[in-house]
Amino acid sequence: MKYKDYYAALGVARDADPEQIKKAYRKLARQYHPDVSKDANAEARFKEAGEAYATLKDPQKRAAYDELGRRPAGEEFAPQPQWSREHGSAGQSFDGIDLSDLLSALGRGRRGSRHSAGPTPGRDFETTARISLEDAHRGTTVNLTLAAPQGERTLEVTIPAGVSEGQKLRLRGKGGEGQNGGADGDIYLHIALAPHPVFRADRHDLYFDLALAPWEAALGADVEVPTLDGPVLLTVPAGTRTGRKLRLRARGLSNGKGGHGDLYAVVHVDVPASLTERERDLFSELGRISHFRPRSVLAKEDPHETTAG
Repeated sequence: MKYKDYYAALGVARDADPEQIKKAYRKLARQYHPDVSKDANAEARFKEAGEAYATLKDPQKRAAYDELGRRPAGEEFAPQPQWSREHGSAGQSFDGIDLSDLLSALGRGRRGSRHSAGPTPGRDFETTARISLEDAHRGTTVNLTLAAPQGERTLEVTIPAGVSEGQKLRLRGKGGEGQNGGADGDIYLHIALAPHPVFRADRHDLYFDLALAPWEAALGADVEVPTLDGPVLLTVPAGTRTGRKLRLRARGLSNGKGGHGDLYAVVHVDVPASLTERERDLFSELGRISHFRPRSVLAKEDPHETTAG
């Protein structure tokens, strides 16, 4: 049997408390979930973290694991006879046995033959649902496929309106079945928002890029802009510059509490790639008569400063 360093697998100290262990596991589960991570070793890291957490979150299993002592990861070893007697594995051969299987069998050895096993809670599952901004705005239903010891099962889950990137939903009692009267496990569903062709989300606020013609930015204009609920008119004030954010209140994502985030149009003043002869004449005339000097600040620079050449 090969030794596995479960603390190193989660990146926690051996004296880490249960909350630190849970937090480390959830971070790794999100990072290496096969549906999300592009890492070539994502599936192996995901399973490794799950195996480590299954042992360290259980006080009995963690205590038994700690009693095995510390060894280099991958080193072949067998538990001491005293450990085997204490944890109900006396007389057992450890050749070819996986450490996780050994710890999972605690209480089912010699003691388990004389006493009925106590309640065992069901397994918790962690998975990710990738949904569109529209689904986050209005709510949706997704089908989750979960791999369990009894085989795969599909679960229909309702995601309410108002969820945001990184939010975690807890589905109580929808995880693995408990044994001997133990409570069923939970499912922790992490929300991931798919990229949108127009909008960028920041919690419940939305941002999009708004291109304006020079005359629209200079004179002001009413322009039609998109929202998740359909197009609306946005008033662009005269003198609007590139980079300015124009806010449309309560036109962002639903927050699930009857309200909405805001929608921000990030302005970019664009120019024609080519001009007609008449357009060129008009721009030339504007250049002659305008007093606008966008680079006037440069004239105030130190005249003795040298220029790169």
